[in-house]
Amino acid sequence: VKVNDNLSINGFIDGSYASTDTGAAKTQSLEVDEVELNFVTNVGNVSSLIAVDSDLNDAANTDLGIEQAHFTYNVNDAISLTFGRYGSALGFEREDPSGLYTYSRAYTNNGFNFGDVDSSTFDGFSVAYSGDAYSVAVSLHNASADAHSLETNDLDFEVSFTYAGIAGVNIGGGFTVDNEPTGTSETDAANLSVSRQFGKLFVAGEYSTRDTQANGSGTAASDLDAYMILADYDLNNKLGVALRISSEELSATTDYDKVTIAPNYAITESLGAILEYSDVDNAGVDSEEYAVELTYTF
Repeated sequence: VKVNDNLSINGFIDGSYASTDTGAAKTQSLEVDEVELNFVTNVGNVSSLIAVDSDLNDAANTDLGIEQAHFTYNVNDAISLTFGRYGSALGFEREDPSGLYTYSRAYTNNGFNFGDVDSSTFDGFSVAYSGDAYSVAVSLHNASADAHSLETNDLDFEVSFTYAGIAGVNIGGGFTVDNEPTGTSETDAANLSVSRQFGKLFVAGEYSTRDTQANGSGTAASDLDAYMILADYDLNNKLGVALRISSEELSATTDYDKVTIAPNYAITESLGAILEYSDVDNAGVDSEEYAVELTYTF
C-alpha cells in the first residue's frame, strides 16, 4: 500500500489448523498464528524498515511489538551500512510464513532456524558490499534475545555471502560467532545453501553446523549438524507441491528427522493456502503432523 512517495505499508495475516498425533497422545490447535505490518521508507540514499508484529503462536508474546527496526544508508551502488534490530542473513528458510514453501520449518531446534526473526533478532550494525554476481556482509551485534542487555564480552559477529554468477543457481552461506565471557558456553555456527530453478521445478538444499565450546575453553561440548533438501514443483500458475526432507542432531545420540509434503494453492493473488503432512521421528518417538494454513498478504 503506497502512502506517499517516501512511505509504503505491507504485511500479512497468517492462521492455521494443526494437529500432532504420536499414537499415545494427540494435540490440536486452531488459531491466528501471526499478524505483521511493515512500514517501508525511502528518502534519498536512506531506506528503513519498521516491522510491527504479534507472534500469536507464542504464549509469552501475544502483544504487538517491534520485530525489526533498522535503517540503511547506501554509500554508493555497492556499499551500504545498516543499523538497528534485524535477524541473521543465514539459512534458506527466511523470515516470515509468507515466504516459506511449507507451513512448518525444517528444524525443531531454533538454533538451526537462522532466518526466523520471530525466534532470533539482535541490535547491531552491518556493512555490506554488493557486486554484479555476489554480495558480502559483516554484522556486529549484541547476543540474540538480549537486545536490551549490556554485552558482557566482545560483540557477536556474522559474516554472510551470496553468489549468483552461475546461470539459474543461487549460493548463500556464512558463519556466526557467539562471543561469551569465560565460564559460559560459546556457540559458533555455519551454514551453506544452494538452490536452482529448472523450469517449473525449484530445488534447494542446505547444510548447517553448531559447535558449542565448554566454558569458552575451545573444547567442543557439542558438535551438531543439520541438513535439508527441498523440491517445489508448480503444476500450474495456481497449484504447486513442495517436498522437504530434513534432519538435525539434537545431541550426540539423538536425531530429529522429518519428511514433509505440502501442496499449495493460490486462492487469489493475495490469499494462499497450504496443506501439509509431516512424518516425524523425534529422538525415536514417531508422530504424524497435519496442518492447513491460510496466509493473506497485502
